[in-house]
Amino acid sequence: MTSFAPAVRNHRRTALAVVLCGGLVAALTACAGEDPDKGTNGIGRLPAEQIDTKARAAADSADGVRLAGTLVTKGGTYVLNMKLSDKGGTGSVSSKKRSFVLLRVEDELFIKADADFWIHEEGGKASRSDQEAAEKLGGKYVKVPEGDPSYGQLRGFTDKKVLLDGLLTLHGTLNKGARDTVTGHRTIQLLGGKGEGGALDVSLEGKPYPVRVARGGGGGTVTLADWGRAFPLEAPKDDDTVDYGGQLPKSSG
Repeated sequence: MTSFAPAVRNHRRTALAVVLCGGLVAALTACAGEDPDKGTNGIGRLPAEQIDTKARAAADSADGVRLAGTLVTKGGTYVLNMKLSDKGGTGSVSSKKRSFVLLRVEDELFIKADADFWIHEEGGKASRSDQEAAEKLGGKYVKVPEGDPSYGQLRGFTDKKVLLDGLLTLHGTLNKGARDTVTGHRTIQLLGGKGEGGALDVSLEGKPYPVRVARGGGGGTVTLADWGRAFPLEAPKDDDTVDYGGQLPKSSG
């Protein structure tokens, strides 16, 4: 009678070897750590300069973006909540004293604020005529003439290229920072110097859009979202608009 005992023993030795080898591979994989770029767009593997180039290219190609956060400038601190496209922008800007809404369609720029914004006081008191004029402007879209001194500054808040060029510029040598999760997106951080020149979080998912920027020197932090998402952009109706045709009246804002 033929014996099958050696074959059984060999099978057991083979199975044991497979288990041991599998355990060893798993242990080595665990020690090495999981690939942090697994399932990402791969930009985390690139040098800082290339990440910056790709992030800027993605931002430039997007039809629209929403910016929300704080900008600190020599002129003061501004809280922004703006939607921007290549054709214009709309949203709110708030400073320490005043808040207003901006709307730009191509080159037509409008500002809307409450009556207090339009009250110009001299010697601590506004004239009756100024108060009456302010009441007529309050809550209306007031067209900002292109020749008005404030046109350029106000337009800058609605200009996608101008705002992004300023926000996305980091100062100093570019370096890669930590990985994080910002507004639900896995990100890789770019640093200006060691962070003193600003920090920019770039999405590791989908297109490498910038999703958060912290400006150097305490210049504020802004999040960027809704890249490529269309939004309505139309000039206000005539009965909701005031057009001076010339320079805007002086205001408290």
